[in-house]
Amino acid sequence: MPRSVNAVASRRRRKRIMKMAKGYFGSRSKVYTIAKNTVEKGLQYAYRDRKTKKREFRALWIQRINAGARQHGISYSQLIGKLNAKNIGLNRKVLADLAMNNPDAFKAVVDTVK
Repeated sequence: MPRSVNAVASRRRRKRIMKMAKGYFGSRSKVYTIAKNTVEKGLQYAYRDRKTKKREFRALWIQRINAGARQHGISYSQLIGKLNAKNIGLNRKVLADLAMNNPDAFKAVVDTVK
């Protein structure tokens, strides 16, 4: 009895990897085994950096809030502490956007907590 191989599934799996490797340089997009390694590594980077991206944005927001707060004579930690004490539910993303694009509104927020 001849050996049964599922050629349809194998081809589909290889085509999927080669499609994901499109645009890579040289054999990274032409040779299956090299393309497979490159795609797997790329997916690892994507998974890791989705989390890193959140971290970096939060740090950027904190820097912007701190810069805006210090213009009004208060530090970042004091501002956040007083916002929490007064139950003002503005997150760091919104506060950073106010500090950058709408300084008058940010000043009003700082004045309410002072």
